Amino acid sequence: MQEFRKLHGAEMNRPSAEQYSTMPKHPLYLMLHNIRSMCNVGAMFRTADAACIEKIIISGYTATPPRKEIEKTALGAQETVLWEYHADPLETLATLKQEGVRICGLEIASGSRSYTTVNPGDFPLCLVVGNEVDGLENEVLNLCDDVLEIPQYGTKHSLNVAVAAGIAMFELVRVLRSGM
Repeated sequence: MQEFRKLHGAEMNRPSAEQYSTMPKHPLYLMLHNIRSMCNVGAMFRTADAACIEKIIISGYTATPPRKEIEKTALGAQETVLWEYHADPLETLATLKQEGVRICGLEIASGSRSYTTVNPGDFPLCLVVGNEVDGLENEVLNLCDDVLEIPQYGTKHSLNVAVAAGIAMFELVRVLRSGM
């Protein structure tokens, strides 16, 4: 029987913040629109660092670093992941589309498709996540090229936004890396 042993920090081959800043990133953006919980914002920064994505775009009333509530869950990722703030998500999404970025909302919506149906030709891609209670507004959804949905089988049909973003980001990175 194989024995397992937890690795300690020095054994994990983690890049330094300086090394991370020069590493190539996956052509994936994450837009956080009207996220009310700073703990969720921090958690998504941390996951974005782990997935090595291009950038986080913050919009609406989502809080931005530096905030201790974000730092608590980001654990320093707010310092390594590139991010920018734009009050109006519609202008930003329109600009990204003009630059050739595919816009995908993460939402349960009519016409949505499973998040597992993305393919390498869909990149670069911006994944848009919304408010913990209300999700994405129809105005934002209508700017999306696709709406991706995580199939759910229980009674809630609701995942925490940071959990959903993490599930989707790592699937998108898996798709990208499988096409390399």
